[in-house]
Amino acid sequence: MKSGFVGIVGRPNVGKSTLLNAILGEKIAITTDKPQTTRNAIRGIYTNYDEDVQMVFIDTPGIHKPRNKLGEFMTEAAINTFGEVDAIIFIVDDALSKGPGDKYIVDMLKNVDTPKILVINKIDKMGPDEFAGVYREYEELNMFDRILGTSALDGIHVDEVIEAAISFMEEGPMFFPDDIVTEHPARFIVSEIIREKVLLYLQDEVPHGVAVEIERYVEEDDITRISAVIYCEKKSHKGMIIGKGGRKLKGIGKSAREEIEALLGTRVFLETWVKVKENWRDSDIALTNFGYRD
Repeated sequence: MKSGFVGIVGRPNVGKSTLLNAILGEKIAITTDKPQTTRNAIRGIYTNYDEDVQMVFIDTPGIHKPRNKLGEFMTEAAINTFGEVDAIIFIVDDALSKGPGDKYIVDMLKNVDTPKILVINKIDKMGPDEFAGVYREYEELNMFDRILGTSALDGIHVDEVIEAAISFMEEGPMFFPDDIVTEHPARFIVSEIIREKVLLYLQDEVPHGVAVEIERYVEEDDITRISAVIYCEKKSHKGMIIGKGGRKLKGIGKSAREEIEALLGTRVFLETWVKVKENWRDSDIALTNFGYRD
């Protein structure tokens, strides 16, 4: 059997989590149109007996120049994967010349010996000439082993990305049982689902300051009882999350509960509260409590 690890890196909001979910054929990483949705490195396990391969894909936080300790953690988590994997998938969705974000990552990758696959995502939104221009810019760098175009959201050419990654795997052990797609516990995925719903329901100024902590998780015969606290940094944000008459929080809870029930295959009783923890993104203690730092 061939096996190994594949890191998925890129700027915030280029489609890293969407590609991971498409590769696995099910959702394990939350996705929104908000930058920096992914905060932890999410491991997805791809096993294919026809190909005789198991690959562990690591979806990393978007690499950016950090403005707080949470940002430092996220960028560090992504950069740390460079030397720990057997192949790197670098995702872009625009020309290299359009902004400094991709160049910042390219400069980091130049000194990395790990095989690199460039994936130009969101090709459904590009014309042929635009795609060709993006392709040429990166090809001229002469640093990528493969360059592919995809639309992860629509599943276009995802199989080609998988095959490219397989080509860099070597003979090795099966790291995980073949019936699991992630090593993360259900509590972690549940907290991420709740956070995703908060991001989808809220305005742009709130999401980066939101964290979710599962305080109670009890599995009974026919129901799972979950209590979750949504933390924000300002009292004004608490009001936004709760909404008039509590309607927004009820909508977040209902949407999260329905997805959690589908994930767990059982009825779910979900309680949610909102609390203020000022400037938690710059607090070492808070980052540790929320699972962003050991």
